[in-house]
Amino acid sequence: MSNGSSLGDFFLLPFANKPQLQLLHFSLFLGIYLTALLGNNFIIAAIACDHHLHTPMYFFLLNLAILDLGSISTTVPKSMANSLWNIRTISYSGCAAQVFLVLFLFGGEFSLLTVMAYDRFIAICRPLHYGTTMGSRACARMAAAAWASGFLIAVLHTGNIFSMPLCKGIVVDQFFCEIPQILKLSCSDSYLREVGLLGIGACLMFGCFIFIVLSYVQIFRAVLRIPSEQGRHKAFSMCLPHLSVVSLFVSTGIFAHLKPPSISSPALDLVVAVLYSVLPPTVNPLIYSMRNKELKDALRKVISWIFFKSSKIAFALHK
Repeated sequence: MSNGSSLGDFFLLPFANKPQLQLLHFSLFLGIYLTALLGNNFIIAAIACDHHLHTPMYFFLLNLAILDLGSISTTVPKSMANSLWNIRTISYSGCAAQVFLVLFLFGGEFSLLTVMAYDRFIAICRPLHYGTTMGSRACARMAAAAWASGFLIAVLHTGNIFSMPLCKGIVVDQFFCEIPQILKLSCSDSYLREVGLLGIGACLMFGCFIFIVLSYVQIFRAVLRIPSEQGRHKAFSMCLPHLSVVSLFVSTGIFAHLKPPSISSPALDLVVAVLYSVLPPTVNPLIYSMRNKELKDALRKVISWIFFKSSKIAFALHK
């Protein structure tokens, strides 16, 4: 097996070896996955159906929910299927697809979070220019740029990784195909090119992070100058959900990839991967809906409409 193209299947790391524990893992992941599906789909439906939410902030939130749906659907269903059927394998093409989609969706999400920070900065620090700066065409271009950046990152890394010789086995020490674990399978110094790409990507992400931090420094300075307590509360309500999502996304990602090697172990890497790949897409809808009255009202309308339609269909079938 001198190069990637000659490989058939990879073996993923299982959460447990006992059938009872595998069933428990399947059940937990099923509950998490259904929660993420419901939460993000409710967000999408509420924003799409309520014309009051057709604003730049909610347009970006809709894109974030779509990215979250994609990211959790890339890793969790395959892991659930492996536990349910007591298998560990993933095909070569399936592994490449997972790497591509994870990079595409998470890269696009971080770019979108940066755009959302800019949106909050303009809304609070430059309110008189908000209508012209954040017009519908400008918002569409920003969202497209976020998606395109994730796509470009994914193409570069996936193409580079799966063109390298992989000669150190076929066991990926993670529950999905993750770049650091695949790099461990590469031969000699062939991984240095990918390390260089990862370094460039890390610098770009650090630049986005610095932009978000500086934006919020300006935002909090502007908010503290608002004379009315009600105005400050409204401004904080607009910003805190986004800041919480950014903090969760960045903190779990940093801990997953920059933790000291001395504390690294397959079990810990598995838990940390769950934190950064599964937790944010699941809790993001909850974070955004907790302090947002407009979104909560729209969600109530969607849920009420669904129950009404369900009851109506059930009554018609019973009749």
